[in-house]
Amino acid sequence: MQDESDDEQLFGKHVALPGSERSIPPLAQEIGPVDPEEKIDVTIIVRPRSSGRAVPEEKLRRSPPGKRRYLTREEYASSRGADSADLEKVSKFVKQYDLAIVEVNQARRTILVSGSARMLSKAFNATLKRYRIADGTTFKGRSGAVHVPSSLLPIIQAVLGLDDRPQARAHFRTFRFARAPTISYDPPQLAKLYDFPQVANGQGQCIGIIELGGGFSKDDLSIYFTNLKLNVPELTTVSVDGAVNSPTGDPNGPDGEVMLDIEVTGAIAQSAKIVVYFAPNTDRGFIDAVSTAVHDTKNSPSVISISWGGPENSWTSQAMQALDQNFQAATLLGVTVCVASGDGGSSDGETDGLAHVDFPASSPHILACGGTRLVSSMGQVKSEVAWNDEAEGGGATGGGVSDVFPLPDWQGSANVPLSANPGRHKGRGVPDVSGDADPETGYVVQVDGTSAVIGGTSAVAPLWAALIALINQALDAKLGFVNSVLYEKVEAEASSALRDIENGGNGAYSAGPGWDPCTGLGSPDGTKLLDALRAL
Repeated sequence: MQDESDDEQLFGKHVALPGSERSIPPLAQEIGPVDPEEKIDVTIIVRPRSSGRAVPEEKLRRSPPGKRRYLTREEYASSRGADSADLEKVSKFVKQYDLAIVEVNQARRTILVSGSARMLSKAFNATLKRYRIADGTTFKGRSGAVHVPSSLLPIIQAVLGLDDRPQARAHFRTFRFARAPTISYDPPQLAKLYDFPQVANGQGQCIGIIELGGGFSKDDLSIYFTNLKLNVPELTTVSVDGAVNSPTGDPNGPDGEVMLDIEVTGAIAQSAKIVVYFAPNTDRGFIDAVSTAVHDTKNSPSVISISWGGPENSWTSQAMQALDQNFQAATLLGVTVCVASGDGGSSDGETDGLAHVDFPASSPHILACGGTRLVSSMGQVKSEVAWNDEAEGGGATGGGVSDVFPLPDWQGSANVPLSANPGRHKGRGVPDVSGDADPETGYVVQVDGTSAVIGGTSAVAPLWAALIALINQALDAKLGFVNSVLYEKVEAEASSALRDIENGGNGAYSAGPGWDPCTGLGSPDGTKLLDALRAL
């Protein structure tokens, strides 16, 4: 290893990496330094290659789904992946600090490095300490910015892994409130109520599911699908950053999320392949999981379901940019990403008195899924309103106006209101669509040996992911980024493919005619949506 003066001569002085600043959570207790010899894995993300060979995103998303020409994953790697010279420069830098290069991925634009806390702290001028938060969770944290050599500042976009605080929460709610559940549904019942296409079963499709904790039991899956008189779906797991399928035994913990996602997608898109990407609940883990799924050449998911997230203000700018860039890649590859909008109403669970939206639901490159309360009678929808149980100590559909992402042009005619916050920011409206989420009209699932009723917008993301898989099969085409089509084609033509939800609210915002910051464009009529897309 060369000394720091030699390093400066080669690469320039260290400077702060914009967007990497972190602060320690309020009330977190410092419990000591990080062991200097502790092994840490870090993901470095570099800029994309600039090339005119790739399909322009704007042209792609405005084309009808059946006429889109997406990039293959190999084409994406060569046209939009990392430049080999950039990867080589960053690799040369980290080697100066005795850091091992574990993996270099051109498509994902990542370099995975591993080394001691002592050497990583020197390489990135970061002071690492251990902290404990109120629930007893301990984490390795840092405050301030990550620093990189000035010559690499244009190249390096993010350095992830020095801080491993919990980043996201699962957006599901088990029923445990004062009133007994009046209605519960199994996924096939909801598919019938929403008139999902009967001409498809998901054959030939692959649905990727992102999980940041917990796991599933094969026995639970066998019991669940046997009771539904269905076959257990083809299921594969992918380990990201060392995380694996690890059931906790607590149905109220992350196992509930994992089982909900698998059982909803598997019971509706019954012949689709399901791939679960398990990753640690950190910003690095989340981003690496999505990146792995988007660029997975082995399983090639055409739809990804994400039921995890956190308020925009809980993310660093570098992490938000990195995750959103993966969603942009999904757009070019024809992968639809469905994301839960959150269960904390217009505040997203924050206590500062302001409105917040959840990320990654606020990304303009995904389909954000809000929640409703669905009541049926005799196999027909009787009523559907925005989900809001906050007065009873429960949750409410997330939604509102982004503080980070500007209003996309495809939402330009949706009458997205200005933010309810002071300053009245004009931003991306959340959600785009909705579906049943109220635990009192929730989903029957099997988890940790127990039959339970679960709700939350966590259920809506896999519900829509399953619908997209059915439509992909029926059209023999990938919908990919569907928002522009929904807003500018389907909704504009008043095709009734989306059921407008006009009643209810989530705190600062109310449902109403047309798009609203509680339920978006509404819940699906699956068959009419398929017909509308066929007609484009």
